Amino acid sequence: MLAIDYKRTVPKKRIALGTVAVAILVGGLYTLSLVAAPAIAPLLVTKPINIQSLPPPKVSDNRLIIPKLGIDIAYATGAAALDRGAEWRSPSSGNPADGGNFVIAAHRFSIQPTPMGTIIKSPFYHIDEMKDGDKILVDYLGKRYAYQINKEFAAQPTQVSIEARTKSPTLTLYSCGLGGVTSDRFVLQAERLGQVAVTTTQ
Repeated sequence: MLAIDYKRTVPKKRIALGTVAVAILVGGLYTLSLVAAPAIAPLLVTKPINIQSLPPPKVSDNRLIIPKLGIDIAYATGAAALDRGAEWRSPSSGNPADGGNFVIAAHRFSIQPTPMGTIIKSPFYHIDEMKDGDKILVDYLGKRYAYQINKEFAAQPTQVSIEARTKSPTLTLYSCGLGGVTSDRFVLQAERLGQVAVTTTQ
């Protein structure tokens, strides 16, 4: 009996569709990892900061430190500072040394090409977990100042009064909601406790 060897070929169209389906699946999973990265960061990357392990403040390196959330980022004036950490808003309203309202803003969520990039660019993602009594540290011109949260509230995007000068030394932190720039701002306000004594061997 004559045996005939049949070669089964997969149509090119089916191969192309399969490749596209796999690419969509992989792309979707990767996008999901970008979106989820800041939410799971406390489990994998960002841990609470031991204050005693912090290096002494530097005159050339102003920083915002939120031990509870594992945040230790630079701040500066100008919108470009948001991409490097946080923006010091309305410097004329106050600063840690002279009092008034020291206002800092940072991104709540900013998607980036990598999960770690998204975590780094979304420093205030968990800012709503801060409560009354939680401590915040600010390095300003080579000195370290401590603040304690005493108020949390929502503000509309047009509510510029949150940046107004205050009579008592105040730290105001705020960020857009997770809904984007048109959503209400989440605002924290803290009272200044004073300057922190820092040793060079800390």
